[in-house]
Amino acid sequence: MTKLTVLATGGTIAGIAGSAIAKDYRAGEIGIEDYLEKVGGLGLEAELSGRQIANIDSADMGPAVWNALHPAILEALADPECSGVIVTHGTDTLEETAFLLDLTLPADKPVVVVGAMRPADAVGYDGLRNFANAVRVASDSQAAGRGVLVVMGDRVFAARDVRKVRTRGTEAFRGFPRESIGLVTPATLEWFGAPWRQGKAAMSDWYDDLPEVVIVYVHAALCAEEVLRLVGEDTRGIVLAGVGEGNMPERVRQELALFAHNGIPVVRASRADEGLVDREPEDDANRFVAARALNPQKARILLQMLVAGGITDPAAIQRKFDRR
Repeated sequence: MTKLTVLATGGTIAGIAGSAIAKDYRAGEIGIEDYLEKVGGLGLEAELSGRQIANIDSADMGPAVWNALHPAILEALADPECSGVIVTHGTDTLEETAFLLDLTLPADKPVVVVGAMRPADAVGYDGLRNFANAVRVASDSQAAGRGVLVVMGDRVFAARDVRKVRTRGTEAFRGFPRESIGLVTPATLEWFGAPWRQGKAAMSDWYDDLPEVVIVYVHAALCAEEVLRLVGEDTRGIVLAGVGEGNMPERVRQELALFAHNGIPVVRASRADEGLVDREPEDDANRFVAARALNPQKARILLQMLVAGGITDPAAIQRKFDRR
């Protein structure tokens, strides 16, 4: 029987409302041992062992938990008897954790991140089905070589594509530029293509101490003074959540270009949900980087990793974004 390691970090999948119809609930209330006992009656064709890394609302997710989660995954993957890893996670920052892990983990065994949109005692709790689907994916030999995967709403997403697009409902996740890379139920799994990372190592080293990278959100009447208040002396990078194709007011452009020329990388992303941000003729003069398909929160993660690794030249950073 396939042996899988489950690493729990909390979130709605482990949440309790105290009522089957309540709107409010407390994330991260069920421990991993109790959760595995709960799923034990589903008849899953895998031997599951669990470890509690954290039990938090994913709005509180950050380096403190990542620095515990990453080595725990590596330890599990190094076990020859372990066929794959499942990470339970809150949905609000799930895409960021999944993308960070995708950058920093090898792809020879499946790593699947899963969550839920409804707490465990709610009517229509989706966590059990999502978890059963995650077990199906992590147990499949064809899941290896695809990088970190996210399972939500009967779909399998690549970590680099997945994004949360709705505040409620079980169909809260989509992928861009690829919508999804597979369809899954507890009994079936259909892949839409072949693995693309077979035999490939991690794309980035792991850094315990990530540099400060801020996100500047563009809105109508955004002024340069707002940007200056946001960027502090410890800031090592800036991501623009621009309008349209990563656009911004002229005075904001001037200030960000000054930062870029002074050695603080600036990446243009878009606040729009879908669409590429390509390089523009002015980017060379401004020393800006185009985020391509990455949304602002994922662009921030990638820029943090690059700056931590000593990569600050805009052309070198652009090459890394182009590969995503």
